[in-house]
Amino acid sequence: MKTSGILMFCLALSLSGPAARAQEKMDHCGAASDHHAQGDARGDKVMGFDHAKTTHHFLLSAAGGSIEVTANSAEDQESRDAIRGHLAHIAKMFSDGDFEAPMLVHDRFPPGVDAMKRKKSVIQWKYEEIGSGARIVAVTRDLEALAAIHEFLRFQIADHRTGDPGTVKKN
Repeated sequence: MKTSGILMFCLALSLSGPAARAQEKMDHCGAASDHHAQGDARGDKVMGFDHAKTTHHFLLSAAGGSIEVTANSAEDQESRDAIRGHLAHIAKMFSDGDFEAPMLVHDRFPPGVDAMKRKKSVIQWKYEEIGSGARIVAVTRDLEALAAIHEFLRFQIADHRTGDPGTVKKN
């Protein structure tokens, strides 16, 4: 039986010792990196719900964008209620210029936060309940604030690995 090169690479990585394992795994073997695993664990704690039972979307629009989180199962009322509580709280925090929660999840302030803090008076953060979860919609007419919101959402897309487009949605 022939063993593929990738399988041999993964086997070599697993046997290479503590020094090699200590480096962040930008894994060629398909497992989540240490960075993402730690972020997921921090996120579960900060958000109050299990990321594996929910789906996040970060969508850009011409006026700002949205953060949408839903329970994966329509019957999962515990996750739905936790999502709604968390996002209602986050919408209020963001409106006040408080972006501590994303810093706690990502272990750093995401790009765009400084400008969004500075421009908090020209950004509306609206909380909305949807079917099995909730969303926060950010709206502004200020170009600097808009660029900051888009930068923030693109960072979220990458760090949460949502696969969302990162481009402005055409209506």
